[in-house]
This record gives sequence, C-alpha cells and structure tokens, in this order.
Amino acid sequence: MIALEDCIGLCGLNEAEVAAIAEHEHLPEIAAANLARYLLGRDHGPEQIRDILVDDIRHSVRYGNSRHAAELIGALRHFLGEHPALVMPIGSH
Repeated sequence: MIALEDCIGLCGLNEAEVAAIAEHEHLPEIAAANLARYLLGRDHGPEQIRDILVDDIRHSVRYGNSRHAAELIGALRHFLGEHPALVMPIGSH
C-alpha cells in the first residue's frame, strides 16, 4: 500500500506545501498531493499553487494566526525557490 509520505515524495512538493493545498481546498493530504502533481504538470498550474499559498497566508494573517502564517511563508519561500520564475513583484496581486 502506498503511504502519504510516498505520495508527497512523488508529487513534486514538500509536506508543508501539500498541507497548504489540503487546507485551502478542504481535501485530505493524499488528495492534495495528487492535485499538486496534476497542477505542476499543467500550464499555469504552478501559478495556481503559488496563489493558493498566498491566499492561505492572507487568511491566516486576517484571522490573527501569525504562527501559521509564518509556517505558510516558509512553504511559499521554498516553493518560489523551486520555481523562481513565479516570484511576483510586491503589490502585484
């Protein structure tokens, strides 16, 4: 049987990035790993993942969860490090 860790390892994202997608889309993490793999293979899919992470950060800040926002910022930094072409100018989104 394939484990969640295996799915995360195969999807192209790390655990924190998959958890953020799961949170945003209200999915189990294993389904979020599958969605991540799908999005990474689509045109503009990486941009959608970036936008999910940014939206999750905004939501955490809006509701005063600064610790979670900091975790999500770490996930976004890692994602953008892997996909530097997606870095957005400040204030553009």
